[in-house]
Amino acid sequence: MQEASRPGPPNPQTENTHSILERFIWLSIATAVATVGIKAYAAWLTNSVGLWSDAMESTVNLVAALVALWALRLAAKPADHNHDFGHGKAEYMSAAVEGSLIFVAAALIIYSAIQRLFTPVPLEQLGIGLALSMLATLLNLGTGVLLVRAGRTHRSITLEADGKHLLTDVWTSVGVLVAIGLVALTGWLVLDPLIALVVGANILFTGYKLVRRSVVGLLDAALPEDEIAIVSAVLADVCDDPRVEITELRTRESGRQRFVYATLSVPGEWTVRRSHDVADRVEHAIEVALPGTTTFVHIEPGPDA
Repeated sequence: MQEASRPGPPNPQTENTHSILERFIWLSIATAVATVGIKAYAAWLTNSVGLWSDAMESTVNLVAALVALWALRLAAKPADHNHDFGHGKAEYMSAAVEGSLIFVAAALIIYSAIQRLFTPVPLEQLGIGLALSMLATLLNLGTGVLLVRAGRTHRSITLEADGKHLLTDVWTSVGVLVAIGLVALTGWLVLDPLIALVVGANILFTGYKLVRRSVVGLLDAALPEDEIAIVSAVLADVCDDPRVEITELRTRESGRQRFVYATLSVPGEWTVRRSHDVADRVEHAIEVALPGTTTFVHIEPGPDA
């Protein structure tokens, strides 16, 4: 016998969460549009490949934010007859797409930087360019912090990935600002393509981490150890009858959704109703401990008392 706590009718709280997440994504899109424009103009003014690499990363941020918006809307759809477990994995697809875009941007940056190493070009209007780049960096910093906090609060890998990408952009932007500032002070043009190479390598590493995390999610990784410990404690508390044995526990997550699969061995003489009541108590207790969890309980007959 198997019991499952299945998603019911639309939950107003869940719908409100999706609405909040979507507002944060629109904030990310607005920030990306602004920073792309500011950084591209700064790169054009200065003729700096370092600033161009920074603008390129912000362009990736914009495309990634649009992909994230699509993923959040898809993940928000309830389970249907073709998707019994919902659409939560759309968020992992978003992270994979964002990681792939980062790889492309990094390759273009590295290629341009290598070209500039062999054919240096004088930089112009560095004061204005640096001021514009600093403004864009501050915009990314504020938005990135907000997105990471919101992603962790609402268990959204899409939002957290987008925020971390923005914060990575901040660090690379700071490096670019320092390098271009040194060019202005020393006249060493080689610093411009060198910092672009560093930016490209850093972006590659960020893309690798995002793709790796999305692959782990798509392959049905188990819940984090602390959440598994909570589930185990709940099972031990609810199944306090020494004749009830927990013979198997499996977990997985899909975006913000959690799934728990537990197998319980109960005395063979128990009625279906009594076994069903135990399964119900387990499902309810896990839902209270970890809201938004779908629990499947399989009952097996054990030895008679």
